[in-house]
Amino acid sequence: MFIDYFAYSPLPLAELEVGQHLYWHIGGLKVHGQVFFTSWIVMVLLIGISIAATRNVQRIPSGVQNFMEYALQFVRDLAKNQIGEKEYRPWVPFVGTLFLFIFVCNWSGALVPWKLLKLPAGELAAPTNDINTTVALALLTSLAYFYAGFSKRGLGYFAKYIEPTPILLPINILEDFTKPLSLSFRLFGNILADELVVAVLVLLVPLFIPLPVMILGLFTSAIQALIFATLAAAYIGEAMEGHGGEEHE
Repeated sequence: MFIDYFAYSPLPLAELEVGQHLYWHIGGLKVHGQVFFTSWIVMVLLIGISIAATRNVQRIPSGVQNFMEYALQFVRDLAKNQIGEKEYRPWVPFVGTLFLFIFVCNWSGALVPWKLLKLPAGELAAPTNDINTTVALALLTSLAYFYAGFSKRGLGYFAKYIEPTPILLPINILEDFTKPLSLSFRLFGNILADELVVAVLVLLVPLFIPLPVMILGLFTSAIQALIFATLAAAYIGEAMEGHGGEEHE
């Protein structure tokens, strides 16, 4: 599909391609080539930074180690506030991985000129620009809070579906479907909209106007990563709550 501006002009001023993808066939699987490629670039970058930060740990941190310790403390505080001081520690790696992966993915779409790399079909972009990535992250979050609730409360976890009255059973079940939907579509919609706006402005007014929008996009991208990680931690904390909002002993 193409979005054409002044399509009836002999020389269209702008043309933006949306919805074409490069597919790789690996065994019996059909893989989104560009999403697979950019996702692995983000993961390799994060792994490389982590190795650099922990290779020679100093008592007084500096450089990359200082940055990663600051990020770890930030994630710890986020998990502690949402999950609770007694239960948050095992979930710091999961919440931190979500936050850092989404943060770097979002910023890669704003800072890395992916479109300069030509592909046989489609174009490179931030992994979170693709609904498959955001849905996968949301489903992982759903599995995480189901596991958290069941491991903490056992079969008593399922009692929440009939609280405070069994009449609310369908609504409580529907809520578990809406959580991953809202997580995935919020992230996908914001990142896609930001990249489309910047792309259109660069095509139409390529000098000064796109720059403030790009800066705003960086801020929005960081906020979206924070919102996703915060909601994931909140859902995990909620799943581990006992009856009446108190922890199950």
